[in-house]
Parts: sequence; C-alpha cells; structure tokens
Amino acid sequence: MVQQPSYWKVLTRRKALSQESGDGEGKLNRVLGLYDLTALGVGSTLGAGVYVLAGQIAKDQAGPSVIISFAIAALASLLAGVCYAEFGARVPKAGSAYIYSYVCIGEFAAFVIGWNLILEYMIGTASVCRGISLYLDTLINDTLKTTFAEVAPMHIAFLGSYFDFFAFGLVVVFGVALAFGVETSAMANNFCTCLNLSILLFVIVAGAIKSSWSNWTIDVYSTNTTNIPEGLNVGSGGFFPFGFSGTLKGAATCFFGFVGFDCIATTGEEVRNPRQNIPRSILLSLLVIFLCYFGVSTVLTLMVPYYLQDANAPLPSAFKEVGWNFAMWIVSIGGLVGLLASLLGALFPLPRIMYSMAQDGLLFRYLGKIHPRYRVPVIGSIFAAILTALIAGLFDLAQLVDLLSIGTLLAYSVVAISITILRYMDNSETFNTHEVIAENGHANGTNHHHSNGNGNSNGHTASESTLLTSPGERVTFKTVVSQMFNFRRVEVPNQLTTRIVGTLITLFCLLSMGIGLIFMQAYDALINNQLWVLVLLIVLVTLTLLVLVFICLQPREAYARVFRVPFVPVVPAVSIFINIYLMLQLDMMTWIRFGVWMVIGLAIYFFYGLPNSFRDLKRQRVGWQKLRYSEYF
Repeated sequence: MVQQPSYWKVLTRRKALSQESGDGEGKLNRVLGLYDLTALGVGSTLGAGVYVLAGQIAKDQAGPSVIISFAIAALASLLAGVCYAEFGARVPKAGSAYIYSYVCIGEFAAFVIGWNLILEYMIGTASVCRGISLYLDTLINDTLKTTFAEVAPMHIAFLGSYFDFFAFGLVVVFGVALAFGVETSAMANNFCTCLNLSILLFVIVAGAIKSSWSNWTIDVYSTNTTNIPEGLNVGSGGFFPFGFSGTLKGAATCFFGFVGFDCIATTGEEVRNPRQNIPRSILLSLLVIFLCYFGVSTVLTLMVPYYLQDANAPLPSAFKEVGWNFAMWIVSIGGLVGLLASLLGALFPLPRIMYSMAQDGLLFRYLGKIHPRYRVPVIGSIFAAILTALIAGLFDLAQLVDLLSIGTLLAYSVVAISITILRYMDNSETFNTHEVIAENGHANGTNHHHSNGNGNSNGHTASESTLLTSPGERVTFKTVVSQMFNFRRVEVPNQLTTRIVGTLITLFCLLSMGIGLIFMQAYDALINNQLWVLVLLIVLVTLTLLVLVFICLQPREAYARVFRVPFVPVVPAVSIFINIYLMLQLDMMTWIRFGVWMVIGLAIYFFYGLPNSFRDLKRQRVGWQKLRYSEYF
C-alpha cells in the first residue's frame, strides 16, 4: 500500500538540481546572445527611473543627495545581482527567482515568490506606461490628462483620478507584439537601447557645461532666494535639505529605478550559452545602469535647484530653465525612446514567469502553452498584457512605484536567502533521487514529468526531500549545539547542517528586521544616545554577528561552478539586511495593497496549485513503488 503524502510534504518539497538545467534544447527558442541580454537588462531599467524619477525624488525627498540615494539603491541591486548571476549560471531555466526558491526552499515559498514576480513585472510595465503618459502629457500641455479626466473620471481613493486610455492601449499593443516572436522584439529593443544611451551621454555632457556648484549649497533662509514656490516644503537647503533620513527614503524609491535587470534571469531557456552569458550580462548591465543614473542625477541637480525640478519631465524642464531649447527637444525624444525600450524590457519577462509556474501546475495550465510556430507562450503573453493594461489605466504612478518596490525587494531577499541555503545544502539526496527516476523511468517506460491526467506533462521535477522533514540523524539539543560549533569538523553538508543553516538564516532575517525598526522608530533616541536603545541595538547586532559566525562554521558544498557569489554568507546577508530595511521604509497603504494581492494569490494556490501538487506527488510515489517492486522481478 502506498503511503499518502502529507500537505506539509507538498508545501516544502524542492525541485531537483538535475541535468535538465543544462544548456540543452528546451521548448523555447534559443536566440539571445550576450549583447541581446545586456541590452534587455539596460533597456528595461533605464526608463522612468532616469527620465522621471530622478527629478521627483530630488524635489520631494532627497534634494541634491539623490545621487547618494541612487548609490545606495545601486549597492542593494548589485548585491542582489551577483546572487542572480550565480543562480543564472546554476539553473539557466525560465522563471528567475521562482525557480531558484523552488530549488532551495520549497514549493510554497516558490509560489509566493513567483506570485510576487508577477506583481513586480505587471506593476513595472504599468508604471512605465503611466510614466510615458505623464511625460508626453507634459510636452503637450496636459492634453491627455484634461481629456481623460472629462471622459472617464474616477473618484475612488485608492485609484487614480482618471482612467488612462493611452497607457492602457500602449500595454496592449506592445504585449501583442511580444507574443509573436522573441528575435524581432530583441532587435527593436537593441536599437531603442543604443539610441537611449546615446541621448543620456548627451544629457550628461551638455548638463555638465551648464552646471553650477552653488545649486548644491543653497541657503533657503537667505534673502537672495526669491524663486522658491510659495507653500512648497524645501527643507533646510544644502546637500541634505531633508536630512539623511530623506536620503534613505529616497533610496527606497530609487530602488524602483534599478528594477528590470533581473528580467535577464527569466530568459534562461532562450539564451545561447546561458551559464556564461547570464552572469556576465547581469553584472555588465548593472554597471551601465548605475553610471547613467549617477551621471544624470548629478548634472540634473547642478543645473537647476532641487526645489524647481519638474516632477513629471525633469530633464526637458531643466534644459528649458537654462535656455537650451534645442537640447530640451533632443532629451524629450530620447525620453520617449528610453521609456519605450523600458516598456519592452518590463513586459518581456512576465509571460515567462507565468509559463514556468503553469508548467509546474501552480497556475492555470493554458497560460503555459507554447505556440508551435513562434515558440512563445502566446496565450500567457496576451493575458498578461490585458491584465497589466488594466493596472496601468487605473493607478497613478506614485502608487505603482511603491507597490513595485515591495514585490521586488521581497524577491531579491529570497534569492539572497536561497544562495546561502544552497551553498550549505545537502544535495546528495536530491541528485540521487533524480538520477533514479531518470534512469529507471526510461527503463520502465515512465517519465519524471508527470501526466496531468489529460495526456499533458505538468513539468514537475520536484524531489520529495525537504529541509525539515527528511529522515536522517536524530536531532537532539546536544547534537545541534555540537554542530553549531562544528566540534566534529564535519566537512560535507548533511541534513542536520542544512536544517541548522535554514534556521539561522531565518533568525538573521528577524534580527535584521529588529535592527531596521530601531533605526526607523527610535532614530531620535539613538541620536540622543539614550541607554535603552543603545543596549538593545548592541544586543541585536551582536546576535546577528554570532548568527553569521555559526553559518560560516557549517560545512559547505564542494561543487565547482561557473560563477559564484564571493564572501558567502556575508554578501547575501548584507543584501538581505538592505532589502528588509528598504521594505520597512514603505508606507502602510503599500503594505495593505500588497496584502490584498497576496490574498488573491494564496487563494489560487490553495484551491488550484496545492491540489495539483498533491495529486502529482501521490502519482510520483506510486511510480516509485512500481520501480522498487520491479527490482525483485
């Protein structure tokens, strides 16, 4: 009699690190090279952030210190980027962080991250379209806003003031175009990205000529400062007009400007030589993106005082302010081209995430069907475009940016956690299980892609091993304490050490949240050196360092890889801390909207994905019983 699998077993089962993650042929078309990937990462990122966000943050949150805000956001993105780069080399499959968390943590965590990635890419695309609408509207004297406000006004607090038909239509057109071929879309993206970079280079050079260092040292209380708009909060002037806390808040919003490079990781099944090209393109695109943001935000705040920045189209407005009208029109055209390239890059990964989750049976299967001619998930692409178009039409840009940041930061945190767990994971059972299934499956006419009952493969290759329920050495307090210090000098990861690392990294996240809350809620007490907050901070920091030491003492994997994150667990730990701190900076309404999105996702998983997985795991166990029985006859 076959033992019934438990729901806990389903929630925590992990995908096998198998040979299927190699460079072989998949269902999708492998047409992308290093240049295509780098252009995709740069194009998807250098859009609303560089043409809209820099002026907005300088005016309302950070002032001239917006350049430091971008540097902090770049550091957080770089740390996340190297984690993505290692996973891209290890598991070059469509699905990005969804696949990575499925390999390291388990199915439920993978669904949560996949659902958040869908949110990230939908909101990213919608915000770019809304940014294009605002940018174009600024150039044509608010014609779109006036017309749409008359035709379709909306008087609901959590929505925009009007339905943006332009943004809605833009998403639909580009979504349908992407649904019918990757290669043509990549060529269009490469052209737009090259043109965008050329215009940004012009902005930096021309802006440097018209720069004035006095704009970084403005005294708002001086009688000479007469051009400050009445009623506008301009802070205290200088380089940090809103204090360093304003710079940090700006960094949380600036992080939106770096969202997009991770779309490279979703192309794993459409890349030539993915093990080398994915890591290289991620790091190269991040370097180009940071240099552009830093250069543009520097000249922007040196050309025009921070309080005179135009929140919707800062670059054209800045050149108009200094009297260079010809440059204003060059930058205006460049802004539209850059935003269109960003739209292509933002919309590209969304159907790939849906495809990967649908193949695993966690989302509706028709979203993962590949068109036989175009070798693209056409139905998923069109469905994603329509859903994203509705979001673009309904919400304002500011609402979209905050909601995007929370989904992205959570995904980046899980990737960093997964890297740490994977480096210290016992992979022996996972590899051996897959090999048994693969070899015996061929011998007995079975396949490790399980039938869904309709003759279709659902693509599940998850093993039954979990971090918490695997059989092995009996866990006692003495054995755990002994292994924490690794007194027995264990050199190869086993099930006990893997569980210890998983528990320690969870504890690290909780401690990081505590430290972040102290900096947020008790900042004044910390500045005034109050004893209680100093003691609490020292205790939390000490415990955090001890957790990292205990992780370092555990045995780690010995497999050679193409690309590896340096200084594990320190680099992933710093990435996790920065991501958690930036998430805590977001307002309550953002968390409420995020909660609504998660409720919808969990309903889909528990009523559709979990029953599918339960049936698949039950069928998998039946297959194992037959294989074992055949060994004796």
